[in-house]
Amino acid sequence: MDHRFIPTLTEEQIADIQLEGLKWTVGHTYANSPFYQARLKEQGVEPGDIASLDDLRRLPFTTAEDLKDGYPMPLLSVPERDVVRIHGSSGTTGKRKILAYTQNDVDVWKDMFARCYEMAGLTREDRVQICVGYGLWTAGAGFQLGCERFGAMALPVGPGLLEIQLQMLTDLKSTCMCSTASMALLMGEEVQKQGLADRISLKKAIFGSETHTPKMRRQFEEALGLEDSFDIIGMTELYGPGTGLECEAHDGIHYWADMYITEIIDPETLEPVAPGEVGEMVVTSLRKEASPLIRYRTHDLTRLIPGQCACGVTMPRVDKILGRSDDMFIFRGVNIYPGQIGSVLEHFKELSAEYRIFLSRKDGLDHMAVHVERAPGAASGNDEGLARALADEIRKNILVRGEVTILGPGELPRSFSKTKRVEDSRGEE
Repeated sequence: MDHRFIPTLTEEQIADIQLEGLKWTVGHTYANSPFYQARLKEQGVEPGDIASLDDLRRLPFTTAEDLKDGYPMPLLSVPERDVVRIHGSSGTTGKRKILAYTQNDVDVWKDMFARCYEMAGLTREDRVQICVGYGLWTAGAGFQLGCERFGAMALPVGPGLLEIQLQMLTDLKSTCMCSTASMALLMGEEVQKQGLADRISLKKAIFGSETHTPKMRRQFEEALGLEDSFDIIGMTELYGPGTGLECEAHDGIHYWADMYITEIIDPETLEPVAPGEVGEMVVTSLRKEASPLIRYRTHDLTRLIPGQCACGVTMPRVDKILGRSDDMFIFRGVNIYPGQIGSVLEHFKELSAEYRIFLSRKDGLDHMAVHVERAPGAASGNDEGLARALADEIRKNILVRGEVTILGPGELPRSFSKTKRVEDSRGEE
């Protein structure tokens, strides 16, 4: 692969860049952000105290609550006249998290995203259909900026609009599709339903923003006739999508360690976990001017993957996002992530990758119902046996019992964005 955008750096070079960026970020925020200055003083840390990367652990954590408390322009570390853009993501409770960008922030983001297209093996001949949200949401703007910087042709359709999506696929012969995994699944179903498989030219998909199972991925790769697909990471707080991408070796996601530092901590003790262990991802930006991040708790669960990747890219890797520490629900004393149910479905070829979990409370006792769909073409005669087998497998793997209902293909609601997997009505008893 000819690397126009991805730098080839050694571990030592990355560490040097990170230390320099960390010193700059602490100095920049101490001088320009009342919020961070107060936080750093509380911890008894001054910019001059940062002498090595180990000093990162002396710095305070930043949380989503801090962004809400500082609404509407939290963490701002530049004069307002230097802000050229804002983006926002939906906060879980009411207020949005709004982040500011200088022109330089936008340029850094663009370059990072161009690396993602390069990593996916695209060329300037590719036509990239962008099926994610525009507007306040960072996704559309990020995918488009990166595509233009990389030099491929952007087809900015946005989410939904199935008819236009299919028209672009057939008439403009898009070669790469960018969407959530749910949307890719939906498009695949539609392409099959309308018999368009031989009229489209898709080769690759870049997808992200929600956890997915290998089964879900195989399903849309097959339905869309893809050669390959790539998982992308990113979040509004850290520029947006494009902060890392899976490579062709499919052995983890390379993240741009020259732009931000990733730590993996135990969400309970806040101490680093052992190398290779799963924990919560914490990020510190190295070049962000308008809304820098110091040890920002993402709540995303993943692990660092040790060693060099077979693909030859020297940037370090994290595993795919396994879920969010705040997506976890507690059922009869057991901590459960929705993705664990998705993983159990892997073992049943008669079932599709779609599922919904319903939690309720009757007479003081918690109940869990799991709704799944038969795979297209699977016979319906054995639903009862299949439901029993899946319930047993869930019990074996997750140690709780759920009531399984098997539906026909396409009966669960579909989504153009992230699919809502869990409905919890236990508080409504």
